[in-house]
Amino acid sequence: MKKLRILKGILIRTRASKILIGYLVFVLASALIFTLCEPDIRTYRDALGYCDTVVSTAGFGDIVVTTAIGKMVSVILTIYSVLVVAIITGVVVNYYNQIIQIQQEETLVSFIDKLEKLPELSKDELLQISKKASLFPREKDEKS
Repeated sequence: MKKLRILKGILIRTRASKILIGYLVFVLASALIFTLCEPDIRTYRDALGYCDTVVSTAGFGDIVVTTAIGKMVSVILTIYSVLVVAIITGVVVNYYNQIIQIQQEETLVSFIDKLEKLPELSKDELLQISKKASLFPREKDEKS
């Protein structure tokens, strides 16, 4: 549940939620177009099922569009689906990368702050800094 809240927050902050809402509206409108234009699609529920097969690129074949409008809307829906998945994935990955970078910078700033106050630190604090410093790669480790 917490991960879903984080994802929702990311989508709202980056305004990618508007892309998703627009996409959902397009899918619902496409289903309406299929219901009105396609002779094999008699109900809105069947049209939504067809949209699902187009969006997921599964293409079961139980419902096939035959009109030019239906084919055109199917192609647009497929392209739109691929673009939305790519955009949303990119937004989420970029956001997480920024969070990780900020956390690393905060850790580094804290570490440098402690290094500047070495004479004032206790023996335990000096040991902790020594352990953290040993985790950093050394030049000879990087060359090999």
